Amino acid sequence: MPELPEVEVVRRGLLPHTIGRTVQRVEVLDARILRRQVGGPDRLREAVEGNRLSDLVRRGKFLWWRLDESGSDVGQALVTHLGMSGQWRVRQNSTATVLPPADSEGPAPDPLRHRRVSLHLDSGSAIDLIDQRIFGGLWTSPLIEASDGEIAGAGSPDHLLPADAAGIARDLLDPAADLPAIARSIRARHSAIKTLLLSQDLVSGIGNIYADEALWAARTRFDTPGSALTQRRALAILRAAQDVMGRALEHGGTSFDALYVNVDGRSGYFARSLHAYGRAGEPCTRCGKLIRRTVHQGRSSHHCPGCQRPPTAVGRPSATARSRKDPQ
Repeated sequence: MPELPEVEVVRRGLLPHTIGRTVQRVEVLDARILRRQVGGPDRLREAVEGNRLSDLVRRGKFLWWRLDESGSDVGQALVTHLGMSGQWRVRQNSTATVLPPADSEGPAPDPLRHRRVSLHLDSGSAIDLIDQRIFGGLWTSPLIEASDGEIAGAGSPDHLLPADAAGIARDLLDPAADLPAIARSIRARHSAIKTLLLSQDLVSGIGNIYADEALWAARTRFDTPGSALTQRRALAILRAAQDVMGRALEHGGTSFDALYVNVDGRSGYFARSLHAYGRAGEPCTRCGKLIRRTVHQGRSSHHCPGCQRPPTAVGRPSATARSRKDPQ
């Protein structure tokens, strides 16, 4: 699933092809991709066709274009989410089939098989939303003010964001993210730390890959309750996630299969730098013990049994440890 670094790579890739361009035609091949659009395909065409794309903004895993008509903001955004397998691909000539992917390591996805909707631009190019599983989507949403009054997200000119993204927390690459406050919110909950990292209402943009990597870096097991963490440990986890996602962004994101590529078909290379995720049975690069894969709450979690101790050994001591330390 594309996570924050991958979505940001897509945003940056789309910028030169879409900003300042007018959408001449919306081509819908599979209306299921528009399931969140009030009024369906006709309403989407009415809202988008003939309008200019003035900004492309990201918060967490959400992307949106600001819509502009004759130099005036129409107060709406064209929102997209890549879901589990969504891709935006650029075609330089909208009458051609598709450009071949650039040379890369990793798989070459088929951009024809799962094309769901295309935006045909006044430049003569088109951008295609391709989604194998159709968990992603495209829809319009009215712009509202961010509750904290800060810049809405990466690439935003102001504090306006789509109403449908108002409940999404800031991500760790956002300068307005308050890490100590996020850490306190994590410590106020009893859920497992990995569950909390994946909860988009606390901090957005983190998925399975970067949660496992951050927890490995902070030497914390996936099932440690948030309430068992000290403020220092919670901050260390957040800063580790911030660091690993920043480095992944520099490498174009993480590609394991055809479910994530950039807008020109290139795969990301950060998979080479992973220490935990996808490395079950391989030695830990820190202590040498074999990385384990455990299914927890329906998700795979990769951890090192040597570096990432069970929850009773993290944060607050267990009852047994307390009794041995402070006998009555």
